[in-house]
Order: sequence, then C-alpha cells, then structure tokens
Amino acid sequence: MRILFIGDIVGKPGVAIVLQALPGLRRRESIDLVIANGENSENGSGITPSIYRKLIAAGVDCVTLGDHIYRKKDIISILDGQDNIVKPANYPADAPGKNWVVVKSETGRKVIVFSLMGRVFMKPVDCPYTKANQILAEMPADIPIRFCDFHAEATSDKQLMGRHLDGRVTAVCGTHTHVPTADEQVLPGGTAFISDVGMTGPHESILGRKIEKVLQATLTFRPIPFDVATGDVQISGVVIDVDPKSGKGQGIRRIKINEKQAEELEDEFDD
Repeated sequence: MRILFIGDIVGKPGVAIVLQALPGLRRRESIDLVIANGENSENGSGITPSIYRKLIAAGVDCVTLGDHIYRKKDIISILDGQDNIVKPANYPADAPGKNWVVVKSETGRKVIVFSLMGRVFMKPVDCPYTKANQILAEMPADIPIRFCDFHAEATSDKQLMGRHLDGRVTAVCGTHTHVPTADEQVLPGGTAFISDVGMTGPHESILGRKIEKVLQATLTFRPIPFDVATGDVQISGVVIDVDPKSGKGQGIRRIKINEKQAEELEDEFDD
C-alpha cells in the first residue's frame, strides 16, 4: 500500500497546483490514499468549506490541520460533520472537530488518521505525548495502519514524537515549519518518520509570504500584512510504502513537484 502526504498547502497557489497535479500524481505513483495538511490554504491562514471540498474532489482523502484551524469559522460545520478531517487531538475536548478518523483507501483498506500539535515554541496545548497514548488506546485494534501529522515547531520535539510512537503507528510526519527536512527514515519499530515534509505553495517567498513584505516588516517593525507570494509554486510531500497487514512502514521518500512537472502530470492524466 502507498500513502501520499502533502505538506502545508499555502494560499491559492498551493491549492491550484494540488488540484492540477494530484490526479496524475496519484496515477503515476500508484497512490492508494492521499492525506494533506490544509491549515494555510485560505490566503495563508485557515481553510474554508469551499477549499476543503475542492481538495476532496481533486483526490485528497483526508485533511489534517494545525494552529490556524479555526481562522475561518465556517470550517467548524465541516469539522463537526465530516469524517475525513481532523483537529489536533490535544486541543481541548470541547474544541470543534474529531480527534481521529477512519478513511478508506482506493482498495478499501481502512486507515486511521490523527493530528497532534507540539508545545515547544507553540501556543499552550495539552501534552501531545500523553494524548497520543490516550487516543491510541481508543483506536480499533483491527486497523493497524495509523498515520500521525505532528504539527510542531522544533525538530527535537518532532523526533521525540517519532520515537514515542515508533512501532505503534505507521508514520509520523511533521508539518508547520514549511521547510522540508532530510531525515526521512523508517525507525527501528517500523514507523516511517520525517521531521517536516515542507510546504505546498510559492517557494520564491519567506515560508509562502512575499519576501519584500516580510523584509520590510522585519526591518521597520511596521504592522505590514504578509501577502501570499506567487512565484515558484511546488508541491512538497512524502510517499510512504506500507505493509497493509502489519501496518508497518516499509519506506519513505520525499517528493517535489514544480509547475512544469504539474503541467506534465495534468497532461498525462488527460491523455
């Protein structure tokens, strides 16, 4: 079995390249299930019901989120009503959304998806390690394929979560920093891991925002809005190979899809 995880989708450019390339990418890579972090998809902060529906229609099977989850309040109805989108599980119990969901692959295999948020250099949340133990105990034992999006700032925090969950989940993939790391590996217990899968959006930018605006604000302390950039749009993500019977990760590799490659994938799919 093969899972594609797409890193933080940023603004219209990020959404557009996913819609363009994903059908062809699924076919070229023989992808069984697609998970995408969509918390920055609406103008760089939050997600709307419209964008959620577009991503699902394009072939995303499950959407994960992070600290910008509630920036667009209209998404709350989707979080409460749909079974293919999750909140960070270590948010308060009364926060809208589900702690984990079960989604099906193209071949009908069930996969559990959940998200946690780190605490190092992040806003206060419940302990992600304790919460991980709690929700793992809730999950059906007959579904061994379990995917965790760990939305965190510090690589040390992410590596620790990988070790904490090693052998208990299929994959722990980090998001939030928008910069991909080169530490992809299968840990000793069989958990595929990477500290950060990177950003899907404009890479001629500062983490997806226009360079000149970020520089101006940094140099002058003026309250300048950080507009989403538009140049060098890329998909960043990982492809994870999974043993469907044991739920163990068998391999993980980074992928990058630029604008030219996205056009080629679109053409291949149309043919």
